[in-house]
Amino acid sequence: MSADAAGPVRVVLADDQPLVRTALRMVMADTPDIEVVGEAGTGEEAVRLVAELAPDVVVMDIRMPGMDGIEATERIAATEAGTHVVVLTTFDDDDYVYGALRAGAAGFLVKDMALDDILAAVRVVASGDALIAPAVTRRLIREFAARPVASPSPPAPLAAITEREREVLVLVGGGLSNAEIAERLVISVATSKTYLTRLLAKLGARDRVQLVIMAYEAGLVSPGR
Repeated sequence: MSADAAGPVRVVLADDQPLVRTALRMVMADTPDIEVVGEAGTGEEAVRLVAELAPDVVVMDIRMPGMDGIEATERIAATEAGTHVVVLTTFDDDDYVYGALRAGAAGFLVKDMALDDILAAVRVVASGDALIAPAVTRRLIREFAARPVASPSPPAPLAAITEREREVLVLVGGGLSNAEIAERLVISVATSKTYLTRLLAKLGARDRVQLVIMAYEAGLVSPGR
C-alpha cells in the first residue's frame, strides 16, 4: 500500500509505555502516508482495536501486562482483518522473538532503531512484505536454531521445489536480501524475487519470515553456515 495508491497506511500503536506511543505518534503525524488510527496499552486492547478499525499495521510491543504481544499477534493473525503485525523488541527480548514470528508477525523492529527506519519498516510491512531489523537479522537467525521448539513442526515439503529454489531458500534462511541473493547467484533482482514468490506458493508460506523458519526447521541452515 502507498499513500498515492490507496490512502495512508493506517496504524495502531500497541505499547504499555505512553512515552513510546507518544514519540511514534508524533513522528507519524508528520508523515503524510502514515496515519495513527488507534493506540493500545495492552494486548487485549490491540486485538479489540483491530476488530473495530481493521488497520493495515499494528506496531506491537512484546511485553505488556495481561495478554502479551505474542498472544495478541497470534489472535490478530488468525482474523480476516488483513492486518500485519510488527513486533517491537530490545536485545533483551530475544527469548520472545521466535514465538512472535511463529505467531504470525510480519517482522520485528528494535526500539533503538532510527525513527525513519521504523517508518520505512511500517511501509514495507503494509505492502505485504516481511521485515527483520537489518542490524540484528543474522543474530536473530542464529537464535532460531539454538532454541528448542516445544512442538516441532514436520519438515517443510521440500520435494516440490527445484534445486535452484532450494539454493534461494538457504540464502533467505541466512538472512540475505533479494539484492544479496541476486549477487550471490549471479541473477537479476527481479529473478530473485520470482524465486521467492515461487517458494512462498510451493511451501504455503505466509511471508519471508516464515521461509526463514522453514529453512531452519528443515535443517537447510544451521548456525555459522
